Amino acid sequence: MTTPDNWRKSSYSGEGDGNACVEIANSPTRTAIRDSKAPTRATLTFPTEAFATFIRALKNTPTP
Repeated sequence: MTTPDNWRKSSYSGEGDGNACVEIANSPTRTAIRDSKAPTRATLTFPTEAFATFIRALKNTPTP
């Protein structure tokens, strides 16, 4: 996967430079994740459907 140009910041990251931020980018077959404070470092990539399954499971997990 080449570096996508459609990175978007997580809505849970908050405003400002000091927050813990995650950015996500999608391609037709892969989802990439990176630390917005270090965008030139390595990214994690997952098959799109596997990442969607992961997110669905997170949304269905009760918080302690």
